[in-house]
Amino acid sequence: MKKNTDDNTQGLVKIRLDKWLWAARFYRTRTLAKQAIESGRVHYGGSRVKTSKEISVGDELTIRQGSATAMTEKTVIVEALSAQRGNATAAEVLYSETKESETRRAYYAEQRKLANLARPDDKPNKKERRDLQRFKNKQD
Repeated sequence: MKKNTDDNTQGLVKIRLDKWLWAARFYRTRTLAKQAIESGRVHYGGSRVKTSKEISVGDELTIRQGSATAMTEKTVIVEALSAQRGNATAAEVLYSETKESETRRAYYAEQRKLANLARPDDKPNKKERRDLQRFKNKQD
């Protein structure tokens, strides 16, 4: 039985948001995409949406990904629709990131790098910890 890929990629006018996020490889599974939408990490037109929201070409989405310390926010424009998940190069065709979003992400990445420079490379050993404790006690 031969699969008809034209039905999955061509001629789509609208597609469910969770399915598109999965196909565009923003989330590993549709369940994770659904959870992200329900928790408010995906916005359509500046407001929260439901999982079943149907999107079309030209829509603008704001997607937050990552942990609380390394949260990244992307603003993307839907360029194409696909109901089938493909490889990364096929997923890149489905959306384009706005210039403002790219510069904002680059700025925050640079700030995270600078914040990590303030940390020491390794933990103090036992003698250094004692010396630090003695120094703190003299301050009080």
